[in-house]
Amino acid sequence: MQRIRLVCTVAGLMMSGVAFGQAPAVSQASGPAAEVQRSYAGVKANILKSAEQMPAESYTYKPEPDIRTYARVLNHISEAQQRSCGAVNGTKDLAKVPPETADKAAIVEALKASFAECDKAFATVTDTNLADMLQAGPAKRSRVGLVWGTVSHDSEQYATLALYLRLKGLTPPSSEK
Repeated sequence: MQRIRLVCTVAGLMMSGVAFGQAPAVSQASGPAAEVQRSYAGVKANILKSAEQMPAESYTYKPEPDIRTYARVLNHISEAQQRSCGAVNGTKDLAKVPPETADKAAIVEALKASFAECDKAFATVTDTNLADMLQAGPAKRSRVGLVWGTVSHDSEQYATLALYLRLKGLTPPSSEK
């Protein structure tokens, strides 16, 4: 019995030495503002990669006649981001989104412009200003509602983009190894 205790004690000491000898984990900012900013950065990367990954000739693709085209989904993201992030930034003159029949370059340029608007909005988010009420069209919305709403909406639209990519035989960015 004493031998088992001795072995367990030595093993425990060895394991604690290994744990203390490891490099410290990379420190990440914490708190609600940091969480929403990390989520935004992740979905932004996936959407932009998806836009680049889909071939230009497939921007008119839609799985069924009454479903949106790939280009329309991207334009919808751009429009929604211009509105929500524009509200956070107090932007009065929102950028226009090209028609869904525009070429890939024009649609991706508008998408990038909407992300630039959101980059400014998300950079203003702090743990102390999340409850601020902002004018969003005819209503007032909280900053946290606008930014988390943007992340939520973008995530939903990214799921649609990922499905379209899979239907075209492509691997979505979030599934790449």
